Amino acid sequence: MKTAHEIRPGNVIMFNDSPWVVQKTETTRSGRNAAIVKMKLKNLLIDSSTETTFKGEDKMDVIVLERLDCTYSYFADPMYVFMDAEYNQYDVEAENVGDAAKYIVDGMEETCQVTFYEGKAISVEMPTTIIREVGYTEPAARGDTSGKVMKPAKLVGSDIELMVADFVKEGDKIEIDTRTGEFKKRVN
Repeated sequence: MKTAHEIRPGNVIMFNDSPWVVQKTETTRSGRNAAIVKMKLKNLLIDSSTETTFKGEDKMDVIVLERLDCTYSYFADPMYVFMDAEYNQYDVEAENVGDAAKYIVDGMEETCQVTFYEGKAISVEMPTTIIREVGYTEPAARGDTSGKVMKPAKLVGSDIELMVADFVKEGDKIEIDTRTGEFKKRVN
């Protein structure tokens, strides 16, 4: 048990019989009154957010979630199936995969981090950077070299279209930041 003062962003707490991840905390101390802690929370089970206020002395349960490094195996509608190093398979519902779904392709080599709550897989986190092959992009426009010139490109095996540097061609492998969805660099 921790007091509201001791809770930090990233902690997972039990609130209203559900696990909530703390996204932001703000402590306010006034002259005579006790301290107040405002928290922005996100429900791990139903993907909703809320802001609540606690007294500084309020006690709450901190939950430690289990996280496993897994590789993507296959999609069995509506479940994504992941496998750990010991060949155990874990089903994750498509709605729990969230934004990571657009980066998941068959045959991907990157390992994802699957988060479990009470033995149930509740979310998937992609690595911060992934490498994908460009399936289609327009040829570079000659003479347009002022500043940072970008053009649209589609990736192999997914519906993602993102802006890449002008020098990227079809068949090139590129590095993508999964947090922002932006092109980072071309990979040899």
